Amino acid sequence: MVLVKKFFVEKAIAQARIDEYLAKRFYRAGYAGVQIIQFPLGTKVFIDAERPAMIIGRRGETIRQLAAIFEHQFGLQNPQITVRRVENPDLNARVAASRIAVFLERGAYYRRVANVMARRILNAGAIGVQIIISGKLRTERARYEKVRVGKVYSTGYQVEYMVDRAVMHITLKPGTFGIEVTIVKPAKPSDYVRIKEPEEAKDFIEEVREELEKIRAAEAEKLKEAAAEAPSEEAEAVEEEEPEEAKV
Repeated sequence: MVLVKKFFVEKAIAQARIDEYLAKRFYRAGYAGVQIIQFPLGTKVFIDAERPAMIIGRRGETIRQLAAIFEHQFGLQNPQITVRRVENPDLNARVAASRIAVFLERGAYYRRVANVMARRILNAGAIGVQIIISGKLRTERARYEKVRVGKVYSTGYQVEYMVDRAVMHITLKPGTFGIEVTIVKPAKPSDYVRIKEPEEAKDFIEEVREELEKIRAAEAEKLKEAAAEAPSEEAEAVEEEEPEEAKV
């Protein structure tokens, strides 16, 4: 049992080290993540990025270098690397953090970069976005700038399947800057309640109104039947009392 635990722990540590290495080296390519799958004939490595060509390199030169690094430095057996393009990079927190880092390296104003990136993420369909840039932004003292737009979940069940979060660090002339991006992807939360528009609820209101009219008509019919039965019961009671008075 101990050996099994050790195997999975070492596997997770190796993947974390590879992920950290790729994130530092290929953040300009919009690196989004890595998936490692072991097979009997070797190890398949799937790298997700916004611009795969920057990772593949000219004539696959960078890929061959990565294969050698994975085999000798990280201990992967016969690594076979596949680079995949991210389907929707605007909704990927790592890609967004990489874009912000590139803009900051070029000398762009941090507040404008955060606002433009938040607007772009929302236009892609996100429910909410939060961007935090920390470091020596304008003065010698470190501070942070936060941009939060839309609905952002911090805790709860929704965080597990709706929220994508990424943290990245870059070194510039003033010092080290931290970038944190949180994106709430377009999905229906468990507590979602939608109020229909009057036009959409028109058919439903008509159905409810018809049901109420049927119920009222049935109640009125019952009252009429009860009122019709009441006099006959009184007459029967009087007839039963008359013979007793005659005897007296």
